[in-house]
Amino acid sequence: MTSAVVPDHPWLLPGSLVPTRAARRRTPRDWFVDSVVFVIAILWVLLAHGDVTSATPEFGLNAGPAWLEEVDVLVGLLVSVALWLRRRWPVGLAVATAPLALFSVTSGAALLVITFTLLVHRPLPVGLALVGWNVLVLPVYLAVRPDPTLPFWASVVWTALCIGVVVAWALFVRARRQLVLSLRDRAERAEAEQQLRLDQARQLERGRIAREMHDVLAHRISLLSLHAGALEFRPDAPPEEVARAAGVIRASAHAALQDLREVIGVLRAEVGSEATPERPQPTLGDVPALVAESRDAGVRVGVVDEVTEPEAVPAGIGRSAYRIVQEGLTNARKHAPGAVVTVRLAGGPGDGLAVDIHNPWPVGAPATAIPGAGTGLVGIAERVTLAGGRLEHGRDADGGFRLTAWLPWAAR
Repeated sequence: MTSAVVPDHPWLLPGSLVPTRAARRRTPRDWFVDSVVFVIAILWVLLAHGDVTSATPEFGLNAGPAWLEEVDVLVGLLVSVALWLRRRWPVGLAVATAPLALFSVTSGAALLVITFTLLVHRPLPVGLALVGWNVLVLPVYLAVRPDPTLPFWASVVWTALCIGVVVAWALFVRARRQLVLSLRDRAERAEAEQQLRLDQARQLERGRIAREMHDVLAHRISLLSLHAGALEFRPDAPPEEVARAAGVIRASAHAALQDLREVIGVLRAEVGSEATPERPQPTLGDVPALVAESRDAGVRVGVVDEVTEPEAVPAGIGRSAYRIVQEGLTNARKHAPGAVVTVRLAGGPGDGLAVDIHNPWPVGAPATAIPGAGTGLVGIAERVTLAGGRLEHGRDADGGFRLTAWLPWAAR
């Protein structure tokens, strides 16, 4: 999950646009705006009160009864001070001050600011409801405070026009902030999806490496265990056989260490570094060498090769077939030592490639158990599924263990 990017100068943004935990707090920009708004509201209170109480009013503000003017100036001052609460409780402040639209002239500037705040920061129907209330009570307000310079309907149109300008400005600010938030959310979501894709690709690559290492090392180590067990139970074997077994153990150990070194190098390689090129992957043509290794270890393996045009087998299909045979021989050495293993390969272009490995069911437990993770067949099943093939394994009707796979092989 990615963290939000903090802008270079967050103090220049409204608090609602700063992507931090303290987004609900006022930024320096908010303090400046609130101070300016408060000063303007106070100045309007003083200006309006002085004009309506003057013998020669200069602005033609609506005058009312004398007792109303004394009450109105106090109300205007209170509403101006209450503007400091407009960011935290805009709806409550709007509801509390809504009746003032019926008679107060000194709170006019503050009421417009409250309407602006509600339209910007709260759902649009709430703000429009307040605007509708202010428009509906205009006749009542003009009846209480008639304009000495304009006719009734002219005063209604002029006041409604002032409210419309504030509403248009508020809707513009609201749309602009929603656009900024939408673009930021889209950018953060794209960054998070990109990071997720990278993590998935990395995980898939590590899983591929783990499967390859299981297939290779399980084969090598099972050969080591088989030859070591033969030396353990045949200490009186001829020197030639002991030397041959020791040579196979040494070669298998060296190959296993080389495979392990290569995979550790891949895992340690940093992004962008010059990695060691991978060695060539096995193909169907390497199956005879795999069988020869098992035969050298004393496993009796019979091979039935019925593949037409083996040189045309796709590299991916051939590699999967090699791994299936490798896993089958490894399992036979682990669980059925001494049993005869039959490997059958058949198929051709358009028919697919069939791999069948069969060995008799073991009688009793092996003298020396070879440990395993138990995930070999799971990895092979995943490999076959990704290739679009089918895999079956288990005890067959003859009582033996059979591993059968079919891999798609498109026609030319």
